[in-house]
Amino acid sequence: MSASGNRVAAASMVGSVVEYYDFTLFGLAAALVFGEQFFAGTSPLAATLASLATFAVGFLARPLGGVIFSHYGDRIGRKPMMVATLLLMGFATAAIGLLPGYGTIGVLAPILLVLLRLLQGFGAGAEYVGALVMAAESGDERRRGFLSSLPGTGVFIGILLATLTFSGISSLPEAQFQSWGWRLPFLLSLAGVALGLYFRSQVEETPVFAELRRTGETGKAPVVEVIRHQPKRLLLAMAANGPFVAISYLIQVFVLSYVTTTLGVAKSTGLIANVSASALAIVATPLFGMLSDRIGRRPVWFLGAGFLALFAFPMFWLVDSRAPVAIVLAVVLGLAVGIASMYAAQASLFAELFEARFRLSGIALARESTAALIGGPAPLVASAVLAWSGGASWPIAALVCGLALISLVAVLAVPETRGADLRQAAPVRLR
Repeated sequence: MSASGNRVAAASMVGSVVEYYDFTLFGLAAALVFGEQFFAGTSPLAATLASLATFAVGFLARPLGGVIFSHYGDRIGRKPMMVATLLLMGFATAAIGLLPGYGTIGVLAPILLVLLRLLQGFGAGAEYVGALVMAAESGDERRRGFLSSLPGTGVFIGILLATLTFSGISSLPEAQFQSWGWRLPFLLSLAGVALGLYFRSQVEETPVFAELRRTGETGKAPVVEVIRHQPKRLLLAMAANGPFVAISYLIQVFVLSYVTTTLGVAKSTGLIANVSASALAIVATPLFGMLSDRIGRRPVWFLGAGFLALFAFPMFWLVDSRAPVAIVLAVVLGLAVGIASMYAAQASLFAELFEARFRLSGIALARESTAALIGGPAPLVASAVLAWSGGASWPIAALVCGLALISLVAVLAVPETRGADLRQAAPVRLR
């Protein structure tokens, strides 16, 4: 890879690292800390539900942030949009680390937590999308699957860093952890922001967008144009993405909460499972991206979705055993095989599905609207279903299986896009 290619790869990855460090950190804290810190005075179940609801709130801001930032990414350039999203996410996360708890400022504490979560979500709405588009539009089309998967690799690096950091801090004596220890990982987000700004200052605008700007073909209202000109592609991308995001957060967030609060397993077991899964996914994601360059985007997506549909019930059988090794195995297979393969295929598939003049807006709308409607609320819905079922996990397994099948069927309706020319107005045709 050339020096320019290395810079683009680093710039595209680092923002995803920060985004998913921030979001994973919030999810871990929502499952293990925020109930006691910001929702004191309620029952443990009510505090957990309120905390997970706060996690879901961040997804409400993501579509709006995605639409606004992607609009400017399609109008004035990919690079400035990526700088703005990085700054907003990082500073909102650091502010959470400085937020007083319920015992200090009362009901104002959860209100401010929700507001900061909304800002975090607003900034994250176009971050991953901008990263994958920059990688896709700047690299060799023969290696686009691999290059576009690098932001997905950054996702798992962010998850790993957040989990390792939180795990290390949680080993403090409980009083210190609850008092000030949990705040440190949020403040460390500022280091990622500084690193991200450095790398993104080193890259040029993508050749595809530079050509659009030179010829005056940038869209005037990209979101409106993608709805008007490519509605079928948009709907299919939504149908594929929504279930995928929901399963991802069910494994990362709900299973952690379920293991600790329902099964009574030590929280360290769930954290070790997330660390192990993320570490393996860092290796697996670019390999799945390379595989998509050889056999196509759809087969790799089918591999991941089909695996999750088949593995849904065995995954919860392993978790319900309460055996630490079984729990780790369940999470590792779910994330490092099922989710990682779909992440890798999604990046290049979505980039090749939409026209260049509204590519960012199309992907952001498809991803973030479904993340808000389906992905973010998934852990909360699963917790409510678990309470309804009296603690039985089979309804959650059935939910995972159904979501995986919906995503698989949606991609069945999309043609293979491998080899598409991203400079053309219409990269592929739908059947």
